Amino acid sequence: MNQPLKEQRLAVVTGGGRGIGETVCRHLARQGLRIAVADIHGDNARRVARDLGVGHAGYTVDVAEEKAVQSLFAQVEAAQGPVAVLVCAAGLLILPGGERPLIKDLDLDTWERSFAVNTRGAFLCSREYLRRREAAPLAGGRVVFFGSVAAQLGGYRASAAYIGAKAAVLGYAKAFARESAHLGITANAVAPGLIDTDMLRSTVTSSGALAASAQNIPLGRIGVPDDVAAAVAYLVSPAADYITGNVIDVNGGYRMQ
Repeated sequence: MNQPLKEQRLAVVTGGGRGIGETVCRHLARQGLRIAVADIHGDNARRVARDLGVGHAGYTVDVAEEKAVQSLFAQVEAAQGPVAVLVCAAGLLILPGGERPLIKDLDLDTWERSFAVNTRGAFLCSREYLRRREAAPLAGGRVVFFGSVAAQLGGYRASAAYIGAKAAVLGYAKAFARESAHLGITANAVAPGLIDTDMLRSTVTSSGALAASAQNIPLGRIGVPDDVAAAVAYLVSPAADYITGNVIDVNGGYRMQ
């Protein structure tokens, strides 16, 4: 924490403007990293960066757009230096009319947009990160992808589009871990369970339904963003130097393997 700013590792956190992504930014900043907060809502990203203080910055990006991702990394590295850590927290769950669409009713636009943000976004960001670290290697490289317990269980509230997109991320994370290992980069995924966020609350009809969901969790409570952010903070720390290609479940025992 007392290192000069230029010596602190730099992390790009996509989806960092709110929810779990914002909490990840705060955890990593407390851990001593400089944060490039990236979000499709740039004002949110810049607000979070301001709250974090000197050395942090906010950026606007649509992770589904190739040129936007390339521009993000160019801006970040020109202004703040080489990126050591990438956290792909940007995600999207589409519930038309507030309801989970059945596969037979699922339209192609919902399917494509779900994959564009959740899967293509993770691919584009991690590919750009890898290209830059191939060109200019950096010690302590870390990538953390976001899956979901929905992808592991087939989901109950999430749509098939979201489930499929997050399942693809879990497989891609392993491929990325293999292809980046020669650079000393570790790559892992976290799979959050039922976490108290706007996304979860959009899938339940009442606070009573949320409380009822907690009864299916062995630890007896819905998770909070800090639970997920703490796992991410561990994975990017030196303590996790020999962990790669893994999926870390953060679900209170909702799914055990």
